Amino acid sequence: MLMRLDQELPPSSPTTVTATEDIAIAFPRQVLDRLPLAEAALWLWSYVLSPDFLDGVFQRHRGRSFEDVLSFPVLLDLIADALLQHDGRARPALQRARRDGTLPTKPRAVYGKLGRVPLELSLGLLEEATARLEDLLPPNSTAVELPASLAAMTTVLLDGKKIKGAAKRLLPVRGTPGKVYGGKLLAALIPARGLAVALAADPDGEANDCRLVPQVLPRARARIAGVRLWVADRQFCGFDQIAQFAAHGDHFLIRQTKKIQFHPDPARPARTGTDGRGRTVIERWGWLGAPTQKRRPYVRQITLIRPGEEEIVVVTDLLEAAVYPAEDLLAVYLARWGIERVFQQVTEVFHLQQLIGSTPRATVFQGAFCMLLYNLIQVVRAHVAVGRPAPCPAESLSSEQIFMDLRRQLIALSELVSPTEVASLFPPRVGRADVAGWLGALLERAWEPHWIKAVNKKPRPKAAPVKQSGAHTSVHKILEAHRRQKAVTEAPS
Repeated sequence: MLMRLDQELPPSSPTTVTATEDIAIAFPRQVLDRLPLAEAALWLWSYVLSPDFLDGVFQRHRGRSFEDVLSFPVLLDLIADALLQHDGRARPALQRARRDGTLPTKPRAVYGKLGRVPLELSLGLLEEATARLEDLLPPNSTAVELPASLAAMTTVLLDGKKIKGAAKRLLPVRGTPGKVYGGKLLAALIPARGLAVALAADPDGEANDCRLVPQVLPRARARIAGVRLWVADRQFCGFDQIAQFAAHGDHFLIRQTKKIQFHPDPARPARTGTDGRGRTVIERWGWLGAPTQKRRPYVRQITLIRPGEEEIVVVTDLLEAAVYPAEDLLAVYLARWGIERVFQQVTEVFHLQQLIGSTPRATVFQGAFCMLLYNLIQVVRAHVAVGRPAPCPAESLSSEQIFMDLRRQLIALSELVSPTEVASLFPPRVGRADVAGWLGALLERAWEPHWIKAVNKKPRPKAAPVKQSGAHTSVHKILEAHRRQKAVTEAPS
C-alpha cells in the first residue's frame, strides 16, 4: 500500500471532492478524508520513499546484488505491509499481494531476496531516507530538551542492539539449543531531533559493540554537521574509543568503567555540590589510566551519589566547569536511557521480535527498516505536537499510541479501497514544502487525547529478575562453522 503511489494527482486538493471528479475517485477520497493519520503517512512515504529515490539508493549501495523480476521498491513495499498490517508476519502480506496482482514472483523468491540484502544497502536506506525525513520536521521542533550550555554542539547517543529471536529455519541452524541471534546494530541517535541518523551493522549478533564504533562514527559524522558530543555507556570507555570520539574536534561524555582507574590531578582540587534534587555531586580532574599508559586522556570526572542506588560516574573532555555545569552533563547522560526506549519500541511496537527472514542479512535489513518506521513516527509526532490547539512538547506524546492508530487506519483503508484506487490520489513526485504543509493540515485534525502519555506518580517496584538459560549463539557463527566443516568434508583427500 505505502509504495504503490505512482499515479498523477487529480487537480483538486488532497482531501476535497469536487463535483467534476469521477465517482470512482470520489469514494476513495471520502474514505481517505476520514483517515487523516493514514493519509499523512501516505503523503510522507510518497515523498520519502518514492520509487525513483529507492532505485537510487539501490544503485548506490547494492554491491554485487541485482534486480530482476522483484525490484527493491516492491520488496520494501511487501516488508512494510507485513510490519504495518500483519504483526510482522510475511505470509499474509504475500498472499494479499498475490491476490491484488502486485507480487511479480513466487513468495519463495521474496524470502530469498530478503536473505541476500547487503548490509550496506540496509544501512544506506536508513540513513538516506532519514535525511529526507529530517527535512520534514517542523521548524524549531525539539523532541528532547537539552541544557542550553550544550547548544553549540549536537548531542549524539550511541548504543548497540543485538537482534534476538532469529528463527531456526536454515538447515544448519535447526536443532541448535538455546537462543539464536541475528545480526548486531549500533545506532547513533540525535535526541533533540528524536531520529536515529546512522547505523553500523555486523552479521554476528554476538559481536562486541566497540567493534562497530570505527564504522558508525564516520557514517554519523557525514550526517551531522558541526561539533558533536558523543554520549555512551561504560562499555565504550576504552582508550581506542575515547580517541575516536575526540577526533575531528568532537567531545565525549562516557560512563566510567571500573576496569580503568582514575588518577586525580594533585594540582586541581575536587569540588563538591548538589544537583536539583539535593543529591551530592563530586567533580575531579585528572587522568584516566595509569601513568604507564601513554594514551591516557586528561578528563573531568563527575560522580553523582544516589542514596540506595548505584553511583553514576562519568568522564568527559569538557573540562570547564563554569561553561559546562556538572548538573547539565549529568542530565544529558541520564537522558541516554532514551535510546534504550527506542530499541524497546522498535522491538515491541514495530514487530522486530517477529523476524521475517532467518539469515543475518535479513535480520539486519528488518532491524534497519523498523528503525526507519520509528523515525517516521517521530516526524508525525512532531507535527502533531506543534499542530495542537495548545502546542505541547513532542516527548509528552506516545509514539506507541500514534503508531497503533496509524496502523488501524491503514488496515481500514486497505479493506475499503484497493491499492490502485489509493494510488490514483497521489502524485509520482511531490515537493518537500508541499508535503510538509499537508502534514501540518492533516495532523492538526487527526488529534486524539489518548496520545498524551500517562503520568504514573507512584514509584514502580523493581521487577524480579527472570531466570533465563545462558545458552546462546548467532546464526552467523553457525553458518560459518557449517561452511568450514563443508569445506573440510569436500576437500580432496
